[in-house]
Amino acid sequence: MGEHHHHHTDLKGRSLIITILLNVAITLVQVVGAAVSNSLSLLSDALHNFSDVMALVISYVANKLSKKKYTQDKSFGYKRAEIMAAFINAATLLTISFYLIVESVGRIINSDEVTVNGTVVAILAGFSIVANGLSVLLVKKHAHHNMNMRSAYLHLFSDMLSSIAVLIGGLAIRFWNIFWVDALLSVMIAFYLIISSWKLFVGALKVLMQFAPSGVDLKKIVSFINEVEQIDNIHHVHLWQLNDEEIHLEGHLDFKDDISISEANKIILYLSKELQQRFHISHCTLQPEYGVCDDKRLITHGKHSGC
Repeated sequence: MGEHHHHHTDLKGRSLIITILLNVAITLVQVVGAAVSNSLSLLSDALHNFSDVMALVISYVANKLSKKKYTQDKSFGYKRAEIMAAFINAATLLTISFYLIVESVGRIINSDEVTVNGTVVAILAGFSIVANGLSVLLVKKHAHHNMNMRSAYLHLFSDMLSSIAVLIGGLAIRFWNIFWVDALLSVMIAFYLIISSWKLFVGALKVLMQFAPSGVDLKKIVSFINEVEQIDNIHHVHLWQLNDEEIHLEGHLDFKDDISISEANKIILYLSKELQQRFHISHCTLQPEYGVCDDKRLITHGKHSGC
């Protein structure tokens, strides 16, 4: 299993390097093309591709960092590096999208003063579609179970779709001289980016803020634990997600009787296994207590309330 995982992550890193190089080429070509053709939609596509380059570089670095060994001062290692990358990627998309909307609206208002070379736009958009399509295929196979790779995939797939729109706009300009369609497409691309990246932005933010994972029902967990005969209650609970793969739970267990440490350990071991199987809790830290005077509420700020 370990060899398979190592091979998988090597492939993931290799795919990212190839994709980064492809997107650097797309960005450079489109920036020059946007200057030559005076196309805002082509420039927006170039800016989007530039954000892809940044996103993919961050993703590659995060992928490497996430495999580093734990140390005394980094007891979790860099497991949240990929979540940070996903958050930065999504935030970048949102920022660029709002910028494109402002620029596009200004151009639509002054559309009579704008001329665009539709032939250049269509050719370079076609180039972008092919290159981004290849990038999407390289990253897609790694995007199913990894938030960081999913953010990179989202960048690439949305850019391929926007390039298709730019191609259509370039053809409309070339054959029918509809110059305002260039700015309109930029607005559409921007709104699409906002819609597609918002969910990822919020999801990564929730993990970074250590909110409880949405797919785990804390009430059911508490109900299951309270069914154990020797346990009086569970309190001072924290439930959070470390990264895409790990969910952590910690809490204080009040035992009804003053049992031995070995007996308490058996019960805690049983709970840990059951919580992993039933609720996919990766790591449990359950503190056994008897006769301890503390705050018995399920969720508490952690300060000792006294007796």
